[in-house]
Amino acid sequence: MVVGGGIGGMAAAVALARAGIDVQVYEQARELTEVGAGVSLAPNGLRMLDRLGVGEGIQRLGARHVSTQLRLADGQPARHEPHQFAQPGRNVGIHRADLLALLAEQLPPGTVRTGHRCTDAGQDADAVTIGFGNGTSVTADVVIGADGIHSVLQGFVVDPAEPVFSGVVAYRGLVPSMAGYPAGTMRMWVGESKHFLVFPVRAGQLLNYVGFVQSGTSVRESWSAAGDPAALAAHFTGWDPVIGEIIAAITGPGGSGFQWGMYDRVPLPRWSSGRLTLLGDAAHPMLPHLGQGVNQALEDAVALAELLGACASPAGVPRALAAYEELRRDRTAQVQLGSRRNGAGYDSSGSQLTDRRWIYEYDAGTEAAALASTARFS
Repeated sequence: MVVGGGIGGMAAAVALARAGIDVQVYEQARELTEVGAGVSLAPNGLRMLDRLGVGEGIQRLGARHVSTQLRLADGQPARHEPHQFAQPGRNVGIHRADLLALLAEQLPPGTVRTGHRCTDAGQDADAVTIGFGNGTSVTADVVIGADGIHSVLQGFVVDPAEPVFSGVVAYRGLVPSMAGYPAGTMRMWVGESKHFLVFPVRAGQLLNYVGFVQSGTSVRESWSAAGDPAALAAHFTGWDPVIGEIIAAITGPGGSGFQWGMYDRVPLPRWSSGRLTLLGDAAHPMLPHLGQGVNQALEDAVALAELLGACASPAGVPRALAAYEELRRDRTAQVQLGSRRNGAGYDSSGSQLTDRRWIYEYDAGTEAAALASTARFS
């Protein structure tokens, strides 16, 4: 059973189904949906999506970044090493709703059950039982908590870690593609105490933008709080005029704007307890400054399904979950830390950025398969 129908949870369900494992997804919302924003899929995440059978859909609905540009506030190129930013042709921008729909299409009808808000969990040696706010309960051999940064199930695995406000607020949303913005281009402007990111999504029809600004006042964790375009414009007064044009389009036809207080967590001491484990933001919420939140959740999903698929019987589930945690926990903790450091680098006009090769070249599916081939989950 997967609790949470976001991208990480749906990816886990697809991976499990492809491994021949019967799976159900329980989502608290009344319908599967993602707010209007984009995500940049990195090479490590794209490999996982190929394994999940949605590679063709990504090519159709995404927008490959044929040019990746790191700029200073005035629009001039910022000096950096080749592997300290996304490389041309290797990343794909996609609307979150499009990615979610591609994953949902891979599942048999009836796999996803909406309107189920997780409220309780209990387990014995043989099964886990999840209670929902509508009064129902469901029992399964294994439960995957993919219920996000506000995870209820985290509290049944470990004492929940307190959220850590990064001191940064992000204004983000979508605007229609603009004649003055080059097609297929990811562009990041960096300066002192702020930076601004733009990349295309939905086959180039839309531009995803994010303005990151430092704030002494914490803003609640939310993907959907309304943003103020006037406040965003004030933060980037005097920067490259292209930024001003994008911000001006927020209030026009097809534009949208949200405000997002950016938090992460100290890495958890463990992800699993018996037959219950965590995945994605429920296990390792991270800041977006390496573009790895979704990509790491995709790695989790494929690795977990590979290990669970190696179980000779349900009795092997706890050992498989322990192996999953052992494989994934250190890597995601390193990406969490790297994301913090890279954000500081962006806010220092692009100084001391992270070399991304160790992130991009990793294949979580191959690593999990190698571990599964030598382990005995029985």
